[in-house]
Amino acid sequence: MRTIALAYSGGLDTSIIVPWLREHYDAKVICVAADIGQGEELDGVKQKAIASGAAECYVEDLRTEYVRDFIWPTLRAGAIYNRKYLLGTSMARPLIAKKQVEVARAVGADALAHGCTGKGNDQVRFELTYMSFAPDLPVIAPWRIWDLRSREDCLAYAAAHNVPVAATTTKIYSRDRNIWHISHEGGVLEDPNSVPPKDLFMLTTDPVDAPMTPEDVTIGFDEGMPASVNGETLDPVTLLTKLNEIGGRHGIGRADIVEDRLVGMKSRGVYETPGGTLLYTAHSELEMLVLDRRTLAAKDLIAPRYADLVYEGRWWTTEREAYDAFVNATQGRVTGSITLRLCRGTVTIAGRQSAHALYDERFVTFGEDDVFEQSDAAGFIRLFGLAARVRALKDMEAAGDANAASAGKIKNARTPKPGELTNA
Repeated sequence: MRTIALAYSGGLDTSIIVPWLREHYDAKVICVAADIGQGEELDGVKQKAIASGAAECYVEDLRTEYVRDFIWPTLRAGAIYNRKYLLGTSMARPLIAKKQVEVARAVGADALAHGCTGKGNDQVRFELTYMSFAPDLPVIAPWRIWDLRSREDCLAYAAAHNVPVAATTTKIYSRDRNIWHISHEGGVLEDPNSVPPKDLFMLTTDPVDAPMTPEDVTIGFDEGMPASVNGETLDPVTLLTKLNEIGGRHGIGRADIVEDRLVGMKSRGVYETPGGTLLYTAHSELEMLVLDRRTLAAKDLIAPRYADLVYEGRWWTTEREAYDAFVNATQGRVTGSITLRLCRGTVTIAGRQSAHALYDERFVTFGEDDVFEQSDAAGFIRLFGLAARVRALKDMEAAGDANAASAGKIKNARTPKPGELTNA
């Protein structure tokens, strides 16, 4: 084996994997780092990789592609996993792995490697993508074969090989950050009965410390795609960045979840998704304004299936393409704006507007109107409840009820006129 392409983040695991691969495979290591909105976490990542022993480190800017081609479709589908998780890590892995394969092909790599643990979901997400784009390349997953058993072991290995890492024995959280969210796992969070420490959070203000004064934010959509904030049209990356700042300031988007991992175990994670929470809330509200009841119900059936697909790393499948085709057909009228009111960790609806709204005040008003014939409701209800009425009559006949309607007397009951029952 001459060259190994490693998916590299600069975190504890992938940092020590560079020297480990060189030791155990006598190969050149090429690192592939994806910029999907980690911000300052990528500062010096190339220099760090090379200092750890990598022959080269490619840093690929994937932010626009990530938001446009992965986040937006998942948002439009309404996909939420385990009732709370907005899939920030899950969506990113297929894109990172695909770019890793592209770089591996360009440099003539003989194998692919990743730093995912054998207990986690990411190993599946990476390797399903490898199977889709590089079925001929072998995969090296050090966590499944090395003798390091814990984060503490990894820290000791890093110290022994002079690999600089940010993690410590007191702050040993496993974090994943991108433009959509940040996840926190490990450390004290492994006890599901523990309260997350206040200094754990990085994107959101503690709601207790958030501003007392509410703030309104208006999000505009064009065919289901987020398009503007407070009337200003923005590109996907700028729009999401702005909403993260607004939502984070008000403590929006914290989720503490005990979730079902793909490998079968329960795990506890704490997530911060400020901008994403605002977008999901606004998009769902706009759909309720412009989509009919049956279409909404059909979308609600697809949403959890889409979430499972994303969570399990089955992005590059016909199933996802089929779901996207359905979702695209529903989004043509999802154009308009929703105003949200933010205050100390809460989001409420402050306004809705769309040229495609199915809401029409002329039909629902309690005031005088000339468009709805209320007497039509009687016939509708008789037909709508016909099955229930027939069953009740049959039950009465079977019970020998003297008052049961005979076959010749079954007919629609006439609405009595005012005073008729009294006169009778």
